[in-house]
Amino acid sequence: MRPGIAIPPDVEYILNRIAGAGFEAFVVGGCVRDSLMGQSPSDWDIATNAKPEEIKGLFEKTVDTGIRHGTVTVLYNGKGYEITTYRVDGPYTDYRRPKEVYFSANLKEDLARRDFTVNAMAYNPSVGLVDYFDGIGDLRRRIIKAVGNPDKRFNEDALRMLRAVRFSAQLGFDLEADTLASIERNSSLIVNISMERIRDELTKTIVSKCPERFGLLQKTGLLRHVIPELSALMEDEDMSCHMLKTLTCIESDAVLRWTMLLHEIARPVEDAEGEKSRRRLQGLHADSTGTVRTILKRLKMDNRSSDNICRLIYYLGMTLDDDPRSVRKAVRKVGKELFEDLLKVLEADLLAQGSRFPGKGPENGNDGIEKLNRIREIYNDIIATGQCTSLKELAVNGTDLLELGISRGKETGLVLEKLLDAVLEDPELNSRDRLLELARRFAGDHCQHN
Repeated sequence: MRPGIAIPPDVEYILNRIAGAGFEAFVVGGCVRDSLMGQSPSDWDIATNAKPEEIKGLFEKTVDTGIRHGTVTVLYNGKGYEITTYRVDGPYTDYRRPKEVYFSANLKEDLARRDFTVNAMAYNPSVGLVDYFDGIGDLRRRIIKAVGNPDKRFNEDALRMLRAVRFSAQLGFDLEADTLASIERNSSLIVNISMERIRDELTKTIVSKCPERFGLLQKTGLLRHVIPELSALMEDEDMSCHMLKTLTCIESDAVLRWTMLLHEIARPVEDAEGEKSRRRLQGLHADSTGTVRTILKRLKMDNRSSDNICRLIYYLGMTLDDDPRSVRKAVRKVGKELFEDLLKVLEADLLAQGSRFPGKGPENGNDGIEKLNRIREIYNDIIATGQCTSLKELAVNGTDLLELGISRGKETGLVLEKLLDAVLEDPELNSRDRLLELARRFAGDHCQHN
């Protein structure tokens, strides 16, 4: 951690402009925390004893972002900077927001209402670091600790419990003992928070640098109030370990990590060797997607992400052999837009197998990874050589078949499907002349059968 904070010129200009008018102004919160950790903040929030009307009088372009709570956004050099008047919160009535806020002239009062000590520091170049709650000490100790009484903090805003886990995952910090115990005591309060807010915090947790800390949600009891189906599954220690391990074995992408998190839902009990029939495996993932879709709908996940997550989980049970014909047929089913992601998901599941079945991880199960690598090479060759894997890539279309005299509708569709099947078997058939010749034959066979 660096003792100094390099403030961007635009932010320094705003601080100086406010100070020049006789007011205090400090950068606060996450930008101070990140700067002290040697990271570049994405946002710079400013707190001041100036009232919103006074801030609006100092700058040419402002937006009343949250004027009721004292926040004005100053637009300067094409960027927006939130400036909030020091405040004290009134009573909280919905476990999320105060019913009223009162402006204050005291920086300490403003910092005292914040969630965690590492987010309750302030800085300006003339005064230096203001740290009433030893946030810098907790940065050094690498802990997330509530400001003041943790029960009070979480009863004010229950979302802070999820934020604590999220910061633990993002920063790689532990939860301080009293803060952890308070979350366990108050976990049921999370039901008062909107599912959109919950979803966003969960997503930030699983795409973080330490996604395995998602396990804290199970430990604290939060998960059983948010995703009870997943919480029940994670009661099995081996299963929980495997699921969390898969998150670390795949890139930081929301769809991919949600897929790994939920892919074990409704999995049947396996024997000690992890064996099951192909029929049961395929049935597992087909059945799982219904439960997964219910969970994602409850979390108000966007339709595109929900569809992709469910499709990836469904196709995890698909038989996939390392020969070109099998790969082409698999790409036809899955679609090019998801096939590479499916390979990533399969690889993550294989890499994490050792956490679920000791002795079956990559150190003793390289065959699966090697086979997957061969499939990936075959797929890359299919793409590089432009091999056909979908109806839209066929060298003929419905109009071509109509010109042959094949009737519009069901017959056209059947012939096109047969042509695609033939091309998947032999990519060299995908030329207009050869496909039209095949189409005549398929159409003739269809007529004879009818």
